[in-house]
Amino acid sequence: MTFWAPNINIFRDPRWGRGQETPGEDPLVTGKYAVSYVRGVQGDSFEGGTLGEQLQASACCKHFTAYDLDNWKGMNRFIFDAQVTLQDLADTYQPPFQSCIQEGKASGIMCAYNRVNGVPNCADYNLLSKKARGQWGFYGYITSDCDAVSIIHDDQGYAKSPEDAVADVLKAGMDVNCGDYLKNYTKSAVKKKILPESEIDRALHNLFSIRMRLGLFNGNPTKQPYGNIAPDQVCSREHQALALQAAQDGIVLLKNSDRLLPLSKLGTKSLAVIGPNANNSTILLGNYFGPPCKTVTPLQGLQNYIKNTRYHPGCSRVACSSASTNQAVQIAKGADQVILVMGLDQTQEKEDQDRLNLLLPGKQRELITAVSKAAKKPVVLVLFCGGPVDVSFAKYDQSIGSIIWAGYPGEAGGTALAQIIFGDHNPGGRLPMTWYPQDFTKVPMTDMRMRPQPSSGYPGRTYRFYNGKKVFEFGHGLSYSNYSYELASDTQNKLHLRASSNQLANNSNTTRQKLISDVGKELCEKNKFTVTVGVKNHGEMAGKHPVLLFVRQAKLGNGRPIKKLVGFQTVNLNAGENAEIEYELSPCEHLSSPDDRGLMVMEEGSQFLIVGDKEYPITIIF
Repeated sequence: MTFWAPNINIFRDPRWGRGQETPGEDPLVTGKYAVSYVRGVQGDSFEGGTLGEQLQASACCKHFTAYDLDNWKGMNRFIFDAQVTLQDLADTYQPPFQSCIQEGKASGIMCAYNRVNGVPNCADYNLLSKKARGQWGFYGYITSDCDAVSIIHDDQGYAKSPEDAVADVLKAGMDVNCGDYLKNYTKSAVKKKILPESEIDRALHNLFSIRMRLGLFNGNPTKQPYGNIAPDQVCSREHQALALQAAQDGIVLLKNSDRLLPLSKLGTKSLAVIGPNANNSTILLGNYFGPPCKTVTPLQGLQNYIKNTRYHPGCSRVACSSASTNQAVQIAKGADQVILVMGLDQTQEKEDQDRLNLLLPGKQRELITAVSKAAKKPVVLVLFCGGPVDVSFAKYDQSIGSIIWAGYPGEAGGTALAQIIFGDHNPGGRLPMTWYPQDFTKVPMTDMRMRPQPSSGYPGRTYRFYNGKKVFEFGHGLSYSNYSYELASDTQNKLHLRASSNQLANNSNTTRQKLISDVGKELCEKNKFTVTVGVKNHGEMAGKHPVLLFVRQAKLGNGRPIKKLVGFQTVNLNAGENAEIEYELSPCEHLSSPDDRGLMVMEEGSQFLIVGDKEYPITIIF
């Protein structure tokens, strides 16, 4: 009953093959996802989570830490030494794991293959014991990724012998090895007196504690939370409805010129569906999936609306080394509407395979352009992919009226896509990562820096620091409804944080700063404030709409982000309906940023709350 999930590494580089497994590039989103995932797996009943309380199952947050490169231009995850600044660790790579441990109360974490600043993650005492257990209060077990202990000796050459590798990881605080190294070499490490038995005792204590919390020694297994699951519960009506909702919520409308979508159910007499992903059930699932209850391909979903539908793959595979353009064009010419279903699949991006470019594979662009020019009306382009692709050509092509990003939406993805295209569902999804242009591939994937360095031309990464050209922004997503926002008039716009003069520090720009550790927990709690946002649906359809709240500082520099997400909530509004939502913000958490020592500081001066296209000033005074 232990599950090695969720993957909460930051989707730092758009080429990363495993980015599809993650919730995106933003640390706040990733942290909230981690907490919800872990609580869902382990059970909400253990709120507060002391060691002795029962788990319905055990979740494991991975891969700890700064793991986001698999195999790129000869550099693989087993030998990669990620050079990461303390500043980037503090506000990008570590926060999701801190949330997973402190708020989610995860009972497991997995240390990653790679090294960080020279030290293998699984052999890093400062990371596993001082940070996770000591500072964050982690109580649970720590596992290696599979064969991560052996590579410390075999691939990285960090340990002189197999016994040294075993001693290094157990002394660092790791408890169990996915692989054979602990089984094969722990006894000899003890005999050679390089590993004390006390480290083995500690590891066994952590492992058996989790087994006890799972109730594995309590006798009758049918009395455990998951002890009576029958096959009919696996594919229940409720579960299939949830799969459909997940697909509906996750699909993102990127472009909708002249309100091409939704298509008319009655006015669309014939449909052409073209593309290698149109009638492929496996494309829906991405990686790491169990057998689906049933799948509806995009083609099948669309045929449920328009019986007169003609289909052609255009390319035999997603790689699209050759395209049957002429046949696809002829089909497109004869249809009222054309839908192109393109993108990537697991031959292009997956574990142990990062991408080399951000373009659509092979002759996909050639096929899209030929079909869209031949069609009677602007076409709909649907993209199935885990990572972003540079479709700038389609964004600015008037013959391509709409672009939809479907991700890898699961078994109900074909149904959800058709519902959105024909207006039975109002799209509300938002992009969880920046879509970069192909030019971004000039940046080495091995460069772990988040912050830009203008002097060398390094552009930075993710919406928080990348200031270059974008195909689509983080958080971008259209709807069939227009929404407006308004901050309530009683929202505070001034924060007074009193402190003695010895708690203030001056940086080179003589900006007054305060270390969050000096502010103190009591003052941080006292200065929390509420932001109330009014939201109105001006459209003719009900909609499920995520409202994103950002903050930016008036002055950039010193590694400050361009802006950062500080809250997000979803509101369900009928046509013409309005509502108010509240965000609780803590200046210590949401209005601070790390210095080059990795210490969180708050600066006196102006910042701006951003919701939609509106900005509201807020001032911090010490």
